[in-house]
Amino acid sequence: MNALIVGSLIRGSHKGSIIRRSFHVSPSAYGELIEIYTRGRALYKECRNILYARKLFDEIPKTNIRRWIALTGAYARRGYHQEAVNVFHEMQSQGLKQNVFVIPSVLKACGHVSDTMTGEKIHCVVLKHSFETDAFVISALIDMYSKCGNTEKAKRVFDEMVQKDSIAMNSMVSGYVQHGHADEALNLVEEMEILGVMPNLVSWNTLIAGFSQKGDQVMVSKLFYLMRTNGVEPDAVSWTSVISGLVQNFFNNEAFNTFKQMLSRGFIPTSATISSILPACASVANVRRGKEIHGYALMIGVEDDLYVRSALVDMYAKCGFISEARTLFSKMSERNTVTWNSMIFGYANHGHCNEAIELFYQMEEEKKLDHLSFTAVLTACCHAGLVEPGQMLFRMMQEKHKIMPRTEHYACMVDLLGRAGRVIEAYNLIKTMPSDPDLFVWGALLGACKHHGNVDLAEIAAKHLSELEPGSAANNLLLTDLYANTGSWSKVTRLKKMMKKRKLRRFPGCSWIEAA
Repeated sequence: MNALIVGSLIRGSHKGSIIRRSFHVSPSAYGELIEIYTRGRALYKECRNILYARKLFDEIPKTNIRRWIALTGAYARRGYHQEAVNVFHEMQSQGLKQNVFVIPSVLKACGHVSDTMTGEKIHCVVLKHSFETDAFVISALIDMYSKCGNTEKAKRVFDEMVQKDSIAMNSMVSGYVQHGHADEALNLVEEMEILGVMPNLVSWNTLIAGFSQKGDQVMVSKLFYLMRTNGVEPDAVSWTSVISGLVQNFFNNEAFNTFKQMLSRGFIPTSATISSILPACASVANVRRGKEIHGYALMIGVEDDLYVRSALVDMYAKCGFISEARTLFSKMSERNTVTWNSMIFGYANHGHCNEAIELFYQMEEEKKLDHLSFTAVLTACCHAGLVEPGQMLFRMMQEKHKIMPRTEHYACMVDLLGRAGRVIEAYNLIKTMPSDPDLFVWGALLGACKHHGNVDLAEIAAKHLSELEPGSAANNLLLTDLYANTGSWSKVTRLKKMMKKRKLRRFPGCSWIEAA
């Protein structure tokens, strides 16, 4: 039976029941049906569900190779990368022979989950069956090794290609850029030009993204000029890459100016452009500009995009407009981890600590938690002085969710314990850290010691801070205040002389507040 006819029957029947009917479905139609479930074609929107695709897959004879190709590709496209790798292992256990249609999807999935072991096994399959002549397979291999952090092996795969093309070159250029090697990416493009492989729009955009991330705006301008002289016109992606790089390097005003230039030259921003520029508004707490961009997102029809909505929630939350952030958050039909974390941080940083904790537990029921989720909820506990709940969450992170604490989690706990006057307990926690404490950890301890008058631990914290930040006087000034408060005037005099001798200085303060 033709897949379109079966698809029509699916629309009028209960999902998943079609296989149990007495219709004859051809082997090729099985694969098409899985694709109908997962690609989200307009005609079959109600069928777009990966769970039903898997159910259909399980009812198809295991020897049908097309079902494996369809489901693996579907998982990889929809971001179910570990599931795609699992299907590949399942396919191997059935003794079925891999082909060039399955391998690129599985390699893509391996790269996303950093599964180098499976990726290397597939590389052996590629060599064994002489699939290395397929451009898509080789590009997927290069991409997999690059995403797994092994750019050297990716380059070896590239160098061993007999016939290099722009697809493989772009995979290698992307790999270099992902790991901050923009110069190597540019050198490769220049080498390939000599060999007759010319960079296309994808090549130029990847290079622009790489140098934008480095903050090298001189090279970005040069690349814009070079691509035009090569007959390639910049597009919205090119401009978005520049804006994203500027925002990442905190050149927020330059990012706003670039956005204006983009508009003045007739380019229509995409959802990626909007979600790239909104964090600049959050960084400078400029809600007026954020609202303008929000309005523009509505005008061009991208406000409902998941990443745009997430960026809007983050922007309003960081600017202190919690009710606006919560309204947008509540209206979202789909939320990612970033959205949840942004809302929890917004609550925590603006004193709505109970709401932050409540939302955290709601997130635990609906979404996978990550290290930022715990940083956000521990921040809420700090601000509310909730020591026991904070300690329980710190343990839960490790025992239940298997997330090892990072430096920022320890800083939160030291701050939490220190504010409660449990400075010795805070110091003992620091001593258990698997990595060296940073400025925030020792700073939290020093602030707590000053507040609670613990001179001995304050001196230890100040010593470590002076080693980490030798040019700053701020930490010694805190210690000076503590000595003065406890009447240790000889220590005050000695510390001030030392600061004068070393010419220690305060770092100038700054404000992000702009005039209306």
